[in-house]
Amino acid sequence: MPEATTNPITWRDSGLIRHEDGLARCPWAGNEPIYLAYHDEEWGAPEKDSRALYEKLVLDGFQAGLSWITILRKREAFREAFAGFRPELVARFDEKRVARLMENAAIIRNRAKIEGAVASAKAWLAIEEARGFSAYLWDFVDGSPIVNRPRRMSEVPAQTELSQKLSKDLKARGFKFCGPTIVYAFMQAVGMVDDHLVGCHCAAKGRARNGGADRRRSFTSD
Repeated sequence: MPEATTNPITWRDSGLIRHEDGLARCPWAGNEPIYLAYHDEEWGAPEKDSRALYEKLVLDGFQAGLSWITILRKREAFREAFAGFRPELVARFDEKRVARLMENAAIIRNRAKIEGAVASAKAWLAIEEARGFSAYLWDFVDGSPIVNRPRRMSEVPAQTELSQKLSKDLKARGFKFCGPTIVYAFMQAVGMVDDHLVGCHCAAKGRARNGGADRRRSFTSD
């Protein structure tokens, strides 16, 4: 899940927060407009576009060791630097292109993560040609979101058996920065898993998107 802008000890043990607009939201969204918009419009909404899924996976990898709001604030700069996250273009980035990215102060200048994005683009191309990256990912959840209904953030795990399985498979195919915790955050972000708290206004939207059915799976973390 994204890192909150407030004290993590407080929000991880929190329930819903009701904002000035009258809507109840998951506590990690805080009061930052960019975070509120991300929570309301993106997090937990099923994403089926293969290119967008590559982008989200790479950005989750760049988040490692940082807060998600840092990535959100730099997202447009990342998109410009990484050719709109078009994997067919990123896969062709050479050492000179990587060196230029290392000089770009608008993004996260971490060579291993930049080179990881290139390696992941190459892995994406192989899957996309064989069956489609979106189809590959969504097969792990039988094509529809796993809808959990946690009541407090402390009930939401950092990883699950399923994220461990997907992480292992991604790594075997050549993807980088895709450990089970990163992968679970990614699954939440793209709606493969819906972890909006009970009573969150986005949880109601999620039920409508998914035909009103919850496909619950037991939480398991290490």
